[in-house]
Amino acid sequence: MDTTHDLVEQQIDAWRSYVSRRDAIAHADVRELEGHLRDRIDELTASGLAGDEAFLVAIKRMGSLDELSREFAREHSERLWKQLVVEGGAGPAPARTNGLTLTLALAGLAAAAVKLPALFGFGFAGDGAFYQRNLALLVLPFLAALFLMRRRAGAETAAAVAVSFAAAALVLNGYPFEPDGATLLLAVTHVNVALWLVVGVAYVGGDWASGRARMDFIRFTGEWFVYLVLIALGGGVLVALTMGVFSAVGVDAAPFVEEWLLPCGIAGAVVIAGWLVEAKQSVIENIAPVLTRVFTPLFTALLVAFIVVALLQGSLTNPVDGVRVFGQRDLLIIFDIVLLVVLGLLLYSLSARDPLAPAGWFERLQLLLVVAALIVDLIVLVAMVTRIGSYGASPNKLASLGLNLILLANLAGAAWLQLGFLRRRVPFARLEAWQTSYLPVYLAWTVVVATVMPVLFDFV
Repeated sequence: MDTTHDLVEQQIDAWRSYVSRRDAIAHADVRELEGHLRDRIDELTASGLAGDEAFLVAIKRMGSLDELSREFAREHSERLWKQLVVEGGAGPAPARTNGLTLTLALAGLAAAAVKLPALFGFGFAGDGAFYQRNLALLVLPFLAALFLMRRRAGAETAAAVAVSFAAAALVLNGYPFEPDGATLLLAVTHVNVALWLVVGVAYVGGDWASGRARMDFIRFTGEWFVYLVLIALGGGVLVALTMGVFSAVGVDAAPFVEEWLLPCGIAGAVVIAGWLVEAKQSVIENIAPVLTRVFTPLFTALLVAFIVVALLQGSLTNPVDGVRVFGQRDLLIIFDIVLLVVLGLLLYSLSARDPLAPAGWFERLQLLLVVAALIVDLIVLVAMVTRIGSYGASPNKLASLGLNLILLANLAGAAWLQLGFLRRRVPFARLEAWQTSYLPVYLAWTVVVATVMPVLFDFV
């Protein structure tokens, strides 16, 4: 009975994931549709059908979703229930609007917002402190607005997003930070992460309590980053051509590039990349699995090689040339970045995976990656505790210590669940649920670091 129940839940997860990523249905409606689907499954099982059979019949009867269900069946052609869904022919595709006009308007407003402070004497290149604090605040609200309008989010969601941005602006511009203090950099970094999660609230139309919605946002984040990198590469070519063309006629285009092209282009690209993720979803869905399968083995090899070399050299415990390697601040920062990249790869691979596919070699490689990351995390934690004991506490050390403790718990749980999944004792949905449940934890930690840490250290 439990096995059948898990199978039905995995089928519903796969259906929900597919349907929620189609513009024809708003994210706010997916849960209601899922409720109807579950009600039909319950009715059919009560009449004597097995759970998996009830799912097949129920999804066939989702009249308003017939076309989406057919598409889903075609993508999962190896599934037996394809026959139940594809029969009956293809109906008319639902009407869509791609929102390009709205996107371009918001991208233009984001570019204008970045340049507007110049009217009040804040030059983009001349006042780095202002933009260090406020660049994300000038751009991300327009990306959030794009999703709020496309999702037709309610007034409560829009208000929550607006209040979050206002609170962030108050913290970054109201706190009396020392201009070159450590707490300023920490606050800016963590506020930017928190604001990105606030964009996630807008992306899911306020349905932040749903684990599936959070996983959709994780998937969006990875795909958005890919598109932003592609736009940046194209923008780099444009900048080089602009400089070269004008230089050929004796005109120095550097001021225009620095003051207008770069800041406006970056601001607009943030919004346009968000639109591209949804408008060109079929393209990026083909890229995402390839990226995870290329970089996961590479980072696994990197971490394993690092651990082996460190053990052979004895530098985990013994000084090298009179210096304890793992007590060096710069190396600890690099290790933290590597751990965050590993977590990103894990999240992105989970979001891009077919929930119904059986475990294979890639999942075994992921387990090795997570275990290696756990070992590195423990090494970093020991080094951090040693540094704090030797040199005392500082904002950077405590912020990094807290992050590594959160990562340790996250990765330990992920490794245990991954092992259970490989042994066919844990459904894939549990792996997703574990990761999505950690998003509020990271949000809470960013808020603590940005608001409490500066006060504890007198804004230095």
